[in-house]
Amino acid sequence: MLEDFQFVGILGAITLTIPVVTLLIAWTLRPHKPHLVKQETYESGIATIGEAWVKFKAQYYIYAIIYVIFDIEAVFLLPFAVALDILPTYTLIWAIIFMVLLFDGLVYAWRKGALHWT
Repeated sequence: MLEDFQFVGILGAITLTIPVVTLLIAWTLRPHKPHLVKQETYESGIATIGEAWVKFKAQYYIYAIIYVIFDIEAVFLLPFAVALDILPTYTLIWAIIFMVLLFDGLVYAWRKGALHWT
C-alpha cells in the first residue's frame, strides 16, 4: 500500500524542487542595480497624475463571472460531445437539463440588464 504512494511523494518533491531551484538560480544570477527611475510607477509610458487607484464598475466583474460560467459549461460539455455515441441515453437527458439551466441563467442575466454594456 505504501509503495503506491511513494510515486506520488517523489512526484510532489520534484514538483516543489524544480520551481524553487530555478527561482534561486535566477535570483543569484540576476543583476541588482537599483535606481530611482526603476522604482517609479510606470503606466503606459505616461507619468501618473493624481491618485493611481481608480474604481472599476462592478458590471465588468459581472461580465467576467458570466464568461467564466459559460466557459466552464463548454469544458463540461466537450467530453460529452466527444463520447456521445457510446454514452447511454439518460446522459443526453442530463446534458440537456444542464444546458437548459445554464440558458435559464443567461436569460436571467439578460433580463436583469447585466449584459447591457454602458
